[in-house]
Amino acid sequence: MPTTQQRSLTGPPRPRTTPQSSAAAAPVDVPIPSDPEALRRLPADRLPGLARTLRRRLLEICSRTGGHLGPNLGVVELTIALHREFRSPAEPIVFDTGHQAYVHKMITGRADLSGLRSAGGVSGYPDRSESPHDVVENSHASGSIAWAHGLDRAHRLAGVDGATVAVIGDGALTGGVGLEALNELATDRGSRTVVVLNDNTRSYAPTVGGLAAHLAALRAGDVAPGEDVFTALGLGYVGPVDGHDLGALAQALTRARVLAEAEDRAGVLVHVVTRKGAGFARAESDLVDQWHSTGPFALEEQEEAARAADTWTARLGRAVLDAARADERVVALSAAMIDPVGLTPMQREMPERVLDVGIAEQLALDTAAGLSAGGRRPLVALYATFLNRAHDQLLLDLALHREDVVITLDRAGVTGDDGPSHHGIWDLALATQVPGLSLWAPRDAERLEEAVPAALGTPGPSIIRFPKGACPPVQPARTRIPAGDVLAGDHEAPVDLLLVSIGALAPRAVQAAEELLAERTDLNVLVIDPVQALPLQDPLLDLAGRARAVVTLEDGLAERGVGAALAVRLQSRATLAHPAPVVRTLGVAGEFIAHAKRDQILSAQGLDADGIAATLRAVLG
Repeated sequence: MPTTQQRSLTGPPRPRTTPQSSAAAAPVDVPIPSDPEALRRLPADRLPGLARTLRRRLLEICSRTGGHLGPNLGVVELTIALHREFRSPAEPIVFDTGHQAYVHKMITGRADLSGLRSAGGVSGYPDRSESPHDVVENSHASGSIAWAHGLDRAHRLAGVDGATVAVIGDGALTGGVGLEALNELATDRGSRTVVVLNDNTRSYAPTVGGLAAHLAALRAGDVAPGEDVFTALGLGYVGPVDGHDLGALAQALTRARVLAEAEDRAGVLVHVVTRKGAGFARAESDLVDQWHSTGPFALEEQEEAARAADTWTARLGRAVLDAARADERVVALSAAMIDPVGLTPMQREMPERVLDVGIAEQLALDTAAGLSAGGRRPLVALYATFLNRAHDQLLLDLALHREDVVITLDRAGVTGDDGPSHHGIWDLALATQVPGLSLWAPRDAERLEEAVPAALGTPGPSIIRFPKGACPPVQPARTRIPAGDVLAGDHEAPVDLLLVSIGALAPRAVQAAEELLAERTDLNVLVIDPVQALPLQDPLLDLAGRARAVVTLEDGLAERGVGAALAVRLQSRATLAHPAPVVRTLGVAGEFIAHAKRDQILSAQGLDADGIAATLRAVLG
C-alpha cells in the first residue's frame, strides 16, 4: 500500500547499529545465499553478517526504485529465521500484506530484486510466476491465517507432513478475517499452522484498538503466563520474542514447531516484536509511517529534495478540512490509513473528529452508517482497491438505508507499480450496481475541491474517486451546460460524435478530439465531462441520444462501468423511429494487470491520446 511522495532526506544516511544476534560482535558481510537450502547450511555465527548484507542491499535497491522499505528492514532477522526453521516451499510461508516479502524474495533466488516494481521486473509483492516460494499474491491485509490454515487442512487430508506458516502484522490482525481465522484455528485440534505475529506496533500509523493495548501489555510483561488472549482462545502461545535476535528467534520457532506437531493441540502463535525500519535511522525516526513506502531517494546526505508536486491526496485533505471547518457535523474515518488518504490535516486540527478503525473497511462503513443515522455527516477515506472488501456494507447498510455517507477513493483506476491487487479499477463497476448512489470522478484538483462539499450536501451514499500521484494541469471548461462541462467541440451544433469523459483522463480525451477535428473539419466532436457521473442525468442521456455516435472514456472496467450503464440506458430509450446511437465504451480490460508505470499501462490499454483518437476514427468509419 504505497505512498508516492519522495521522502525528506533529513539526518545522516548511515544506518543505526544493525540488529543482530546477542552473541555476535561486529558482523562480517556474508553473501546472500542462492536458496533456502544454502541458507540452512550457513553456520549460525555468520547470520548477523548476512542480515547486514540484506539491509544494505535493501537500501541500495529501494533508493533507486522506491518501494516498501520500512516493513522489509523490520523483518530481516525474522525472515532468515523462518527460512532456516521451515522448509519452504514444502512448508509454505504465507506473507500477509506481502509488501514485507522483499527479504524472502532475496533469500529464494532473487537477491538483486531486478527491476523491482517495474514492467517485466520483480513484483513488489509475492508472485507465483516468479517462484514456488511465493504462495499468495493478493496483497490485501488479514487473509494469511485463513490461507495458511486452509493449506494445512489440505496437507493433512492428503497425508502430507510439515507445518504451514502465516506471517501477519499486528496492524493486519485488526482486520475481521484475521480475527475470524484465529477464532476458527483455535478449535482445530491437530492443526500444524504456525501464526507468526510480527508486532511492530504499526500498520502505516500506530495500531489502534483493544488488541493493540493487549499486545503492549504482553510486550511490557504485564500479563501473567497463560493469561494472554491467544492462550484463552485455545492456541499455543510463544513469546514475546525479540525479532532482531537471531538466537532467540531460532529457539522460539523451534518451540513453535514442537507445539504445532503435538496431536492434541490447535494452532500456535509466535509473538515476535520488531522495529519497522530497523537499522536505518531516517526510517526509524520517521513518526508518520517509518518509511512504509518511499520513492527513490539519495543514500548520501544532501539537501532536502524539491517539494513534491501537488498531489490529489493533498488537495483532498485540504478540501476535507475546509468542509469540516464549515460544518461541525463532518466526521472523517479511515481504515488504518489516516495519512495516505489525506486525513492528516484534519486529524491535527480536529483529532476528536477523525476516527481510525484499524484495517477494517467493513467496520468503517458500518460505523459511518451509524454516525449518519445519528445526525453526523461522515466521510470515509479509503484506497479504491479496498472498497471491494466492503461492497456488502455499501450496498445493504448505506444504500438500502439511504444513509448520508461520503466515500473518497484514493488511487482509483490504474495505479501502476503495485500490480494487480492494488489497481483501483473495480470501483466504477461496483458503483453502477448500487441504487441511489451518487459519484464524482473529478478531472482535476479544482473539480475535486468542488466535489467534496457537493457530495457532503447530497442525500444518500456518495463516492468521490481520483487517481494516484500528482494533479494534472487544470482542464478548463468552455462552458457548462445541463449535461456537464463542455471541454471541446460545439454544443450548439448537431453532434457527430459525443465523447463522454469520466475522470482524470479528460486531457487525453481533449487531445484526441482536437486531433480528429484537425483532420476532419466537417465533423463536430463534442467532449463532455458530466461532473457528477452517477446517477446518469436526463440532460446527458438526451444529448447522447441525439448524437450519431457516443464514446465513453473511464479509468475503470470498460464492460461494467459508467459507459456500460450509459449504453444500457440509451438502449432502453430506443424505438424503431429513434434508434439508439452507436456506443463504444473505452476503459480497462477485465483482467489482472501486472505492475508497470501508470502511463505504460494506459497506453497498452488504448487509453492514451493516440489510442483514444484511433477509437474515434474507427467509430466514425
